[in-house]
Amino acid sequence: MKKSEKGCSRRNFLKIAGAAGAGSLILSNAHASLEKTGVLAAKNAEPMKVPTRSFGRSRREVSILSLGGMFDLSANQLMLKQAIKWGVTYWDTADCYHRGSERGIGKYFERNPKDREKIFLVSKSDNRDPEGMSKLLERSLKRLKTSYLDLYFVHAIRSISELDDNTRRWAQKAKAEKKIRLFGFSTHSNMEQCMLEAAKLDWIDGIMMTYNFRNLNTPLMKKALDACYNAGIGLTAMKTQGSRTYWKKANEEPLKIYEKEGLTIEQAKLALVWENPKISAICSQMDTMKLLQANVEAAVRKKALSSHTKDLLERYALETSGEYCAGCSDICESACGNIARVTDIMRHHMYNRSYGKPEWAREYFEHMPRQVRLKLAQTDFEQAEKRCPNKLPITQLVRQALDDYL
Repeated sequence: MKKSEKGCSRRNFLKIAGAAGAGSLILSNAHASLEKTGVLAAKNAEPMKVPTRSFGRSRREVSILSLGGMFDLSANQLMLKQAIKWGVTYWDTADCYHRGSERGIGKYFERNPKDREKIFLVSKSDNRDPEGMSKLLERSLKRLKTSYLDLYFVHAIRSISELDDNTRRWAQKAKAEKKIRLFGFSTHSNMEQCMLEAAKLDWIDGIMMTYNFRNLNTPLMKKALDACYNAGIGLTAMKTQGSRTYWKKANEEPLKIYEKEGLTIEQAKLALVWENPKISAICSQMDTMKLLQANVEAAVRKKALSSHTKDLLERYALETSGEYCAGCSDICESACGNIARVTDIMRHHMYNRSYGKPEWAREYFEHMPRQVRLKLAQTDFEQAEKRCPNKLPITQLVRQALDDYL
């Protein structure tokens, strides 16, 4: 992008983009628009089927769209059935996800046992020691009504040091016992460094990391992604919408700038990630049939994004960078004496203010010790703000997040 283009003002950019309200994820006319541009299958034609890609050195074919399970799947049995029909056969859950995620999938497999072999099933442990991981794995298998998992993650690591030789031996034993087929980790913080270090290990099969239009072109993320891909590690992108931690102004997000593409802005963000063939799949939170359909429509679309759309996404990332937490926790937390997991607070604040999921944030803050919350409320994060690459107003946001739940 030319220097003059990068320097466009917020007002000019929003005028160019045709800013609209940051309302629902799917525009009301999206379905009709996609029909016109040929994304939807015509009547009497073959049903939509999400493509697959190879998952690292495992060579296992997985759907490029993964069903994120951070919600009550017990109440979404029909959606699980429809997901299979549309080829969304990579299902992601975790032992720590609440409101019936693992149990909901187990309920489905109990009623539809033949469908288990169709699914690339992933769950996660938020424990680190082998004994705790074993207990959580057994609990997940019981809840999911299955004897094995296709992939098991250690959840949300912040440093590769959280995995050691004991972890390696545990993974090898679980594989030998046929309780898991592949092993890896997910990460929201310090993703690039975690990935670079993982690429040196021959026992990490898969990684799920934050990857979206905001960071996919940064030199460090490119280096990390290439290292993992070359090492044969399967890569799953999450947080692909690049949602902001907060808004300086209301109703700024330009939801209508992709009408010529026949896409919503959310679908365009997905399409941009899929254009990188090194990404095996995108894990997306799809808790309604409407959202599942919209994401499937984006996944089956064969036309590449125009350079104009990519340019607008890059401009938008620049214009709103000061409202987005990039997850580089080593920078901000070392500046404030490591008294708090700042990026975790920012992420849960985003769940509340951006995702509209206050219950996810509430659970996090309610488990935070009262003395820690009080200390956070009194802390000035000035030094962390100075070091933050995106210049987030961390003090303001931490207090805002605490005010929502104290």
